[in-house]
Amino acid sequence: MTPEQAQSFFIGLAAILALSRLLGAAARRIGQPPVVGELLAGVLVGPTLFDGALARHLFPTDIRPMLGALAELGLVLFMFVVGYELDLARLRGRERVAVSVSLCSVLVPLSLGGLLALHLAERHATGSRAAFVLFLGAAMAVTAFPVLARILADSGLGRTRIGGIALAGAALDDILAWSLLAVVAAVAGGGGQWRLLLTPVYLAAMLLVVRPWLRRLFEGRRGSGPRAGWQGWMREHVTADQLIVVLGGLLLSCLATAWMGAHFVFGAFLFGAVMPRDASRQLRHQITDRLEYVTRLLLLPSFFVVAGLQVDLSDIGTRGLGELGLILLTAITGKFAGAYLGARLNRVPPVQSGVLAALMNTRGLTELVILTVGLQLDVIGPELYGLMVVMALVTTAMAGPLLHLLGRRRGGAQALGDFDFPGEHPRTTPATGTPSHLG
Repeated sequence: MTPEQAQSFFIGLAAILALSRLLGAAARRIGQPPVVGELLAGVLVGPTLFDGALARHLFPTDIRPMLGALAELGLVLFMFVVGYELDLARLRGRERVAVSVSLCSVLVPLSLGGLLALHLAERHATGSRAAFVLFLGAAMAVTAFPVLARILADSGLGRTRIGGIALAGAALDDILAWSLLAVVAAVAGGGGQWRLLLTPVYLAAMLLVVRPWLRRLFEGRRGSGPRAGWQGWMREHVTADQLIVVLGGLLLSCLATAWMGAHFVFGAFLFGAVMPRDASRQLRHQITDRLEYVTRLLLLPSFFVVAGLQVDLSDIGTRGLGELGLILLTAITGKFAGAYLGARLNRVPPVQSGVLAALMNTRGLTELVILTVGLQLDVIGPELYGLMVVMALVTTAMAGPLLHLLGRRRGGAQALGDFDFPGEHPRTTPATGTPSHLG
């Protein structure tokens, strides 16, 4: 790196920090999650405005590979946290309705997205038509689990029954969406198709070898005496050595999935998913909190900017606006109809079913991650990528106003979030905690 490149790099980083903080705070002031403002910051510095002059001045082409490296590191840490926070114990006590909402809110937008993909394929498919159809369906079906948790906390729904169902359904949604995306990666033909046959072996190794080893890493010596339970004494503080082992294992997992022909984000997500959850909750919070500061303040804003530099809406035209309208209609209708149907099939009252539908329509940063993977796999091109980024922004921004409107009509968050099935004693089931507000 030359001195001139170093100066440009530091100026660019300073601009990223200032813009993401400013627009994130502005989004929060108008009742939106900060990720809406940060996503918008990425788009605004791209080539959409002023014919890209701002992007060329702040982020010269010779420093963009360095920004890209920071962005990918942020993506790895974000996906690790998402996998770590997807605790299926949230399903306990609400299995039937959460599974129903999740399946319907995936299958309906997946089907509608596939039909839309058939319409758009001639103009936008860049490779395998099958991969394009599957990808667009998966992109329509995703729910942003971390952003949803933040919306629940900010709206007061986090400790209501409807909030618990939404979190559990979103957890299943993400698992299904990432599984679909793994299929897309295989169909698109990454590096070396034969290596994908090793995926079941890799999954088994992660569950049967890596997970028990990680559990032993965080367990201390088994205690003796009246205060020692059957699990033994658990360390209450994460040491630097433990954190380094976790980060090293995370990077090796990313390397393994990339070598097998899938995207590295699958390795990060899977490593987070196999992290032991039967250790102290304090340990879990310490790991995510320590990673969150650098990820939230520096790495993810870099990812937003790198993603925004690839969004060019300056020449969208009438046809592009028509396609954007179709994308928004498909995404919103599919997710709303699917989640609402899944809730009503389990006799959830109509208003609460509408709340679930509004929440499950949130896409946020998770959608941007999926779109970035599709662009890197050459499943979609830059034009469709830009339209889908706009869809992610709109669907994320919709949740807050809809919940506010429903809350005013029904007497606040508690009235929206609590309900009882017919024949059931009235009760409130609190959510099992909210995950990190990353994303």
